[in-house]
Amino acid sequence: MIRRMDVWIDTHCHLDEFADRGGAALADAERARAAQAGVAHCVLPAVELANLQAVRDLAHRHGDSYALGIHPLFTPVAGDEDLPALARALEQYQDDPRLVAVGEIGLDLFVPHLDTGRQQHFYRAQLQLARRFDLPVILHVRRSADQLLKALRELPVRGGIAHAFNGSLQQAQAFIDLGFKLGFGGAVTFDRALQLRRLATELPLDALVVETDAPDIPPHWLYVTAAERAAGRPPARNTPAQLPRIGAVVAQLRGISSTELAHATRANACAALPRLAELLA
Repeated sequence: MIRRMDVWIDTHCHLDEFADRGGAALADAERARAAQAGVAHCVLPAVELANLQAVRDLAHRHGDSYALGIHPLFTPVAGDEDLPALARALEQYQDDPRLVAVGEIGLDLFVPHLDTGRQQHFYRAQLQLARRFDLPVILHVRRSADQLLKALRELPVRGGIAHAFNGSLQQAQAFIDLGFKLGFGGAVTFDRALQLRRLATELPLDALVVETDAPDIPPHWLYVTAAERAAGRPPARNTPAQLPRIGAVVAQLRGISSTELAHATRANACAALPRLAELLA
């Protein structure tokens, strides 16, 4: 059961993509729907230089927070000046209390034909920036947990969030040991996601945060199958308003109330992103 008193934190929402698709009015409407559903705060990560200002503007517009970084899927189009430009932006906004992390950064070893060496270059350089500005990181982890962990041990940061985590229990514990929380979203709502649901059930409660990755990773109740797409139905788009229902699935898996999970994951998000704790105090 989802109760309006639950106060959820969506630790990963690309609200700017709604603005790109339907303008500021659509982004405002989706954020308002999320608030009505009980989502008190969203963390908005950037993915490239082109949307750094957009996520910052939206965070200030809605009382949310943001992260600045270059996503591994955008490294093929990132130029030589992008890392220095990111450093300048982090320096410019380092005193902005709504800047809570460097992200979304990381490695993606699932998408074919991406230059792994180039991804590593951008990832390690952004870890250095996180160290320079004393910020946690928001990590993209897709078939890359061990490589991400290796760099984190060499270039330790203030922890952060391993977004959309779907690794092994051993890898999960390694991230936890390095000060990270693990993000669970729409994928955990699928019955066939046995390993992921096992992690959501067995990991310590203080290791979990919840997220939507909206408009991506829709939960099972929004998912459009390949056959439906072939028949002309548009692909599903996730929204931040889905977070309480996603959280309720995790709570049910753990045998606790939705309220208990909402409060625990809120505290965990604040532990992972200390500036968030100051914003919400």
